[in-house]
Amino acid sequence: MNCMDEILFYQIALTQVEGIGEKFARRLLQQFGSAKAIFDASLKQLEVIEGIGTKRIHAIKKGIDRKRVQHELDFIRQNSIRALFYTDEGYPERLKDCPDAPLMIYFKGNGLLNNIRSVAVVGTRRHTEYGQKMTEELIEGLQAYGVTIISGLAYGIDIIAHRKAVQQGMPTIGIVAHGLDKLYPQAHGTIAREMTFNGGLLTEYSSGTGPDRTNFPMRNRIVAGISDVTVVIETDVQGGAMITAKLAAGYNREVAAFPGRVTDLKSRGCNYLVKTNIAQMIRGAADLAELMNWTGESRSIIQVKLFPDLTAEEIKVVGILQESGGMHIDELQLKAGNTSTQLASLLLGLELQNVVRSLPGKRYMVQ
Repeated sequence: MNCMDEILFYQIALTQVEGIGEKFARRLLQQFGSAKAIFDASLKQLEVIEGIGTKRIHAIKKGIDRKRVQHELDFIRQNSIRALFYTDEGYPERLKDCPDAPLMIYFKGNGLLNNIRSVAVVGTRRHTEYGQKMTEELIEGLQAYGVTIISGLAYGIDIIAHRKAVQQGMPTIGIVAHGLDKLYPQAHGTIAREMTFNGGLLTEYSSGTGPDRTNFPMRNRIVAGISDVTVVIETDVQGGAMITAKLAAGYNREVAAFPGRVTDLKSRGCNYLVKTNIAQMIRGAADLAELMNWTGESRSIIQVKLFPDLTAEEIKVVGILQESGGMHIDELQLKAGNTSTQLASLLLGLELQNVVRSLPGKRYMVQ
C-alpha cells in the first residue's frame, strides 16, 4: 500500500467508527493531526480528550474492519471516484464552513467543486407546468453568470434543473443519498452519466449504502452547504425543499424563492419563506444576480467577447484554463471531459488563434 492509499485507508476507517460523528471527529483530528494518529493513540491519550466517553474510546480501540475499508478503497480506485476528506485541499470550501460538514465525500465526475459561483435549485417532486417553466427559464438566465447548478437528482424540480443545465452546457452536480455503486431513482441513469462529463455526482455515503429515508434530510444539508444561494421554485410548506431552504438560512447563505398564487398548494412553501423573511422573492435570473451582487459580466460573456469565433468546446477549455491560471494537459482533460485526441485538437486550434500557449511540462495557459 503506497503512502496516499494508507492515508485514505485510515480516513475511510475513521468514518466507519460508530458514535464519533463529524464534529467530534474534527476535534480528534485537531488534537492528533491525522486519522492514523487517532487509531495509533494510546488509551491514556484518548482518555484526556474532553467529552470522549468510554463508548467512543472502545469504538476507536476495538480495531479497524480492514476488509470493509479495503473493499471501499478498491471500489474508489476501480470506479474513478474522488474521495475527499475534510482536511484535503480539494474539499469544497463552502461545505467546509458548515459546522456539520461530512467528514468524507465521494465524487464521480469532472466538475469543479469550488467553482466561483454555485446555485442550488430545489423544489417539489410533483411540479406544475409553472414550476417547470420557472426552472428552465432560471437555468437559461444563469448561463451567463458562470454558475454550477446543484440539486438532488430527484423527480420534479431537481431533474428539470439538471437536464436544463446539461442542455445549456452548464456544469451541474447531483447530491445523492446513497453510495455511488447505485443510482436512485434509476430512471435518471442517462442524465446522471451525462452530468459526470461536466459536473458529477456527490455523496457522503460509502458503497453499499441504499437510499434510506433518513439519508435524504442529511443529503439536503450538503445541497445547501455547497451552494452560495438556494433557490426554491415550488414547494408546499412541508418537504425536502423547505428543509434545504432552512438549512441554507442556518448556514447564513442566501435563500431565494419564486412566489405563486396564494391558492396554489405548490407555492405555499415559497410564499411562506418570503413572508417570514427566510427567502428573498425573485422573478428570474436577473433578480438572483442582483441579490448575489453578480453585477460584473461573467467570464463566459467576457470569453465570447474577446474570442467571438470560438466554439462552445473551445470556450469551455479557455474558461477552465482562465480560472486555474494554467494547468497540466492531463488535469485539463479530466476537467474538460474530452478524449485526449479531442483535447489535443482543441488546444492546437486555440494556439493557432493565439488564445492559449503551451508551457514546459505539458502545461497550458491563456495568453
